[in-house]
Amino acid sequence: MEGKTKNTLFSNEDWLAVWLGLFIFCLGITKVCCGIDVLGWVVKNSVWMDLGKSFAAVSKTYTGMPPIISLVLTYLFLLVIMTIGAMGLGVSLKKFILSFSIVFGISFVCWTLGHYAYIAATPDQLQKFGIGWSCNLTGEAGLIIALLVGLCIGNFFPQVTNALKEGIKPEWYIKTAIVILGAGLGVKAVEALGLATSVIFRGFCAIVEAYLIYWAVVYFIARRYFKFSREWAAPLASGISICGVSAAIATGAAIKAKPRVAIMVSSLVVVFAVIELILLPFLSQIFLYQEPMVAGAWMGLAVKTDGAAVASGAITDSLIRAKVLALQGINYKEGWILMTATTTKIFIDVFIGIWAFILALVWVYAIEKKPGEKVKPIEMWHRFPKFVIGYCFTFLVMLALCLISSGLIPGLKEVTEQCDVFRKIFFAMTFFSIGAVSNFRQLWQEGIGRLTAVYVLCLFGFIIWVGLFISWIFFHGIKPPVV
Repeated sequence: MEGKTKNTLFSNEDWLAVWLGLFIFCLGITKVCCGIDVLGWVVKNSVWMDLGKSFAAVSKTYTGMPPIISLVLTYLFLLVIMTIGAMGLGVSLKKFILSFSIVFGISFVCWTLGHYAYIAATPDQLQKFGIGWSCNLTGEAGLIIALLVGLCIGNFFPQVTNALKEGIKPEWYIKTAIVILGAGLGVKAVEALGLATSVIFRGFCAIVEAYLIYWAVVYFIARRYFKFSREWAAPLASGISICGVSAAIATGAAIKAKPRVAIMVSSLVVVFAVIELILLPFLSQIFLYQEPMVAGAWMGLAVKTDGAAVASGAITDSLIRAKVLALQGINYKEGWILMTATTTKIFIDVFIGIWAFILALVWVYAIEKKPGEKVKPIEMWHRFPKFVIGYCFTFLVMLALCLISSGLIPGLKEVTEQCDVFRKIFFAMTFFSIGAVSNFRQLWQEGIGRLTAVYVLCLFGFIIWVGLFISWIFFHGIKPPVV
């Protein structure tokens, strides 16, 4: 038994995601603990008009480093640690090294293209780049591009997908990214603690809506009217109602759903998040400019990926402040609408691990328990998504360090910025991989059409509007400080 346990800790994607995520986190935190900037060389993308300025080393410590060297070091670092992980999975290392290199290369190119100013620049950035318009998609457009490229390869060149199968590991990539995500949320949560208590309380109340209202209704609709099995309905409900990709993956792992379930849901989440990002901020400017904090909370409750939710908050912040200044002569302080969106989203994200645990309990002791069967408590451990442990660990460590000494917060923010670069790269590789393994003919046979129908019905039928109603209840009448 001992040998089996030891082997399991290093031979499945769930545990490997924990170790890789924690390894990157530990390297990053040495900047604060030891004063050594270990990860400052990692390549970071920026919105660009000049391709030569599209990426560079993330830390000022490495300002003089040529961008291409930063990129090469990032690739080599990831290649080494992922190859070590692949050894545990038992795949052919020669094939993995080649296929991972190609997946990384394509994903990084897509991520970089997604930051092109005409695609990514938000309204408050147009003047900076000297352009009159953009698609306003933020850098997360790179995920869409990666997904589309993957879909083209998966549907028109399936032989390429087959050749790259050792390096196409969407679940491994996204789980590692989620472990790293916890660190950033830990710092953001502490920053929120220093803001207005009323805003924090109202953001906390959003959890009730997202988990007990949204989730339950989506699950009911998927089961009752679209006849989805529980295996499909639960990840779909989490993806639509909570935090998109992260929640869908965690839920699928907790109930032991087939990997394809979370992958299909994740694809839909990204597409619809972009649609919301384009529409909701401008609707807020038109109808909610007199209730700016309501608008911010609405972005946090309605938009289902972290990047898109925060980007929506930033756009809404800019649009509403500009309109109020023009119409009423009131100059609101910048960032409070964005802070409301971010705080609301953070409180929802923090509880993903708890929700996965609750669902695992329900599935073990209620849904899948047969009459007369005695469920062993160890089954809970087998079902619990292990990468959530890493997510909670990085979150709690950063939260504790920030609470122990507020003076550490600036340094810890730099740490999370460096670690977050890896999270974004893993996200890009995830969405390329999702596209590459998504054959439309198979997806249609497996229910992608019905999944889309549920998503459209629930998102535009009640989630957006219930979110607006809840935001109005908790944030009505609250105004940002005036300059």
